[in-house]
Amino acid sequence: MDVHSVKLSPRTVIGKKVSVLRKQGLVPVHVYGVQIEPASLQIDGRELIRLLDQIGTNVPVSVEYDGGNKENICFVREVQRHPVSEDIIHVDFLRVDVSQKVSAEVPIILDGAPPGVTQMGGVLLQNLQTLLVEALPMEMPSAFNVDITILVDFEKTIVVREVAVPEGVEILSDPDEMIARVTAPRIEVVEVEEKEEEEGEPGEEGEGESEGAAEGDASAGR
Repeated sequence: MDVHSVKLSPRTVIGKKVSVLRKQGLVPVHVYGVQIEPASLQIDGRELIRLLDQIGTNVPVSVEYDGGNKENICFVREVQRHPVSEDIIHVDFLRVDVSQKVSAEVPIILDGAPPGVTQMGGVLLQNLQTLLVEALPMEMPSAFNVDITILVDFEKTIVVREVAVPEGVEILSDPDEMIARVTAPRIEVVEVEEKEEEEGEPGEEGEGESEGAAEGDASAGR
């Protein structure tokens, strides 16, 4: 597989003073893992965003920096963001041994238009966004594409065990856990209230007429 690469710069600023770096558009990073000494480094924020958009946390990247090994195959293991602005404020890179299996969360991509939605007006639900996977670093899938055109009605579901995986890749997620299904559309029941008769009950009106007629007859006899 083609491996993305990134060049990191040495960092002398540590602790609370790293806020100065962020004001300069730089993001502090930390590289650690097998057969290397932990290193505090930095990278341009815009370059980092482009990199993360391409590799996420499950695609290996070749990390280079002064004083490091000639080649460091790493995974992004933690991305810290500001709680308000959500700007990236720190990233950890984990160096791995390419001969040893590692685990990672691999994104699920739903492909196609399910008939349960297009023909029956249902609502598509995606219960899982990622699958936990174990594989050699260079064989880690970038994503799982799941065909959802088989969701022809409201009974059919797609579960983890139905996902096709390449040789050498093992899914650690629960095999019976649901990935996606189509649910029936919600039907709103509108209650119509009957308007009450302002004139009163029919029986009361009839009684009034009878009393009026009786009084009229009595007057005529006087």
